[in-house]
Amino acid sequence: MRSDVMKKGIEKAPHRSLFKAMGFTDEEIARPMVGIANSANEIVPGHIHLDRIAEAVKAGVRLAGGTPIEFNTIGVCDGIAMNHEGMKYSLCSRELIADSVEIMARAHPFDGLVAIPNCDKVVPGMLMALLRLDIPAVVVSGGPMLSGKVADKSIDLVSVFEGVGAVKSGKITEDQLAEMEDCACPGCGSCAGMFTANSMNCLTEALGLGLPGNGTIPAVAAARYRLAKRAGMQIMELIAQNITPRQIATREAFENAIAIDMALGCSTNTVLHVPAIAHEAQIDLDLDIFNEISARIPHLCSLSPAGPHHLEDLDAAGGVQAVLARLAEADLINKSTLSVTAKSVGENLQGVLVKNSEVIRNIQEAYHAEGGIAILFGGLAPEGAVVKQSAVAPEMMVNEGTARVFDCEEDAVEAIMGQQIKEGDVVVVRYEGPKGGPGMREMLTPTSAIAGMGLDTKVALITDGRFSGGTKGAAIGHISPEAADGGPIALVEEGDRIEINIPAKRLELKVSEEEIKRRRESWRPPEPRIKEGYAYRYSRMVTSGAKGAVFREDI
Repeated sequence: MRSDVMKKGIEKAPHRSLFKAMGFTDEEIARPMVGIANSANEIVPGHIHLDRIAEAVKAGVRLAGGTPIEFNTIGVCDGIAMNHEGMKYSLCSRELIADSVEIMARAHPFDGLVAIPNCDKVVPGMLMALLRLDIPAVVVSGGPMLSGKVADKSIDLVSVFEGVGAVKSGKITEDQLAEMEDCACPGCGSCAGMFTANSMNCLTEALGLGLPGNGTIPAVAAARYRLAKRAGMQIMELIAQNITPRQIATREAFENAIAIDMALGCSTNTVLHVPAIAHEAQIDLDLDIFNEISARIPHLCSLSPAGPHHLEDLDAAGGVQAVLARLAEADLINKSTLSVTAKSVGENLQGVLVKNSEVIRNIQEAYHAEGGIAILFGGLAPEGAVVKQSAVAPEMMVNEGTARVFDCEEDAVEAIMGQQIKEGDVVVVRYEGPKGGPGMREMLTPTSAIAGMGLDTKVALITDGRFSGGTKGAAIGHISPEAADGGPIALVEEGDRIEINIPAKRLELKVSEEEIKRRRESWRPPEPRIKEGYAYRYSRMVTSGAKGAVFREDI
């Protein structure tokens, strides 16, 4: 056992003494030791109940003959951090989470790990750590929040963000917004639509590192606690067979995960996180693979914010396994890849049925022939940009507009809320990338304001920052190179014409090469916005969004 190096032999008597100081018996010390990486806290709705999930995991470990040992990581609530300086620290937290789990598991050599994340950066951060460590591991998330209700209408957090814009434009009253505020988030769990947290939890299941049900079983369901117990029991089987994450998360498994990404219409943030996770598995995934897989995987599920369904609807329809089964019928996934069940994907899918063909459509009646995400290239994005094409109105798929240029999110929001943005404008928000922000802020406030004001079929927004999975409309993010690195987005001026062609995967600035050259000669890198602490260090180490915003390896 890996844990023997800290507990076995006469030389480890002092170590055993320290375990006994915490109440461990000789019998517990002798058993396989399982680290429980828990991100429970009291500031994130998706994490408020993870103490109970951890207790269920620990019960499962003990049932299967192991000794669970819990430790904690940090976690940021992106919704609460939105639209102020706090959001600069959200993406940054992913690297800290990965590093902290690695540190705990190397300092205390556990025989296996169970990771308990639930929200946006915590899921990929823990996955990065598990692949870096490559010891037996399983992920069990806290599960999605139920949708809220106003009268007979299902709503969620994005409904409230969009409600702010609706109030500003006179579409609803402040009293109606207050009712939405009270009802949209009815309890614990990751926010109810196919936003980043739920996207990553579903992709974890498709990747094979979470048990069936991990992505969709509601947080409040007893089935979620049974799943947690099974995860605790299953880690003991993985330890016994020495099945490790890199045996599971192969290139073919990542392709399966991207296929699910496309079929579900997941968050554009998956384009940041999936390559970063693959990087830890020593697998190089460039952005072209997203377009390649999108071209052959139809969009089968229309989930909030782009559609009417929520995670509880997807779960009732059969969940991620049913979507995999639908794709497997058409030979669109690799069924031979391994999972934490210690079985292949194909074996897991035996007997799996789609229970609602409106929530999970068949291939012939797909919502869109292509997958949910597209990568755009062109003069404005030489290294790529990302759009959730399944959430873009047909009339905005090909569009040319006038640039309205803002050097930070706050200025853009002020203009949008002040009704200074008009039909045909392209809002450009720059110096918000991984380095320039720093931290590549998520911009649900401006995109939701545009949607809430009824402009999402008339106005596009492009940025070197990123968007929430709750974003809909022609919102194009991750533009690389970013403005702080002198990318073309830094050279855009008010009134320029910008051409967007999503079917052709193009994003162009309609300015002559001579004019671009003149502007570049006068451009100077900006001073860092934060000059101390972690965010400053992060800005000096981080790569571009096109590379997953991982740390440079030459540091």
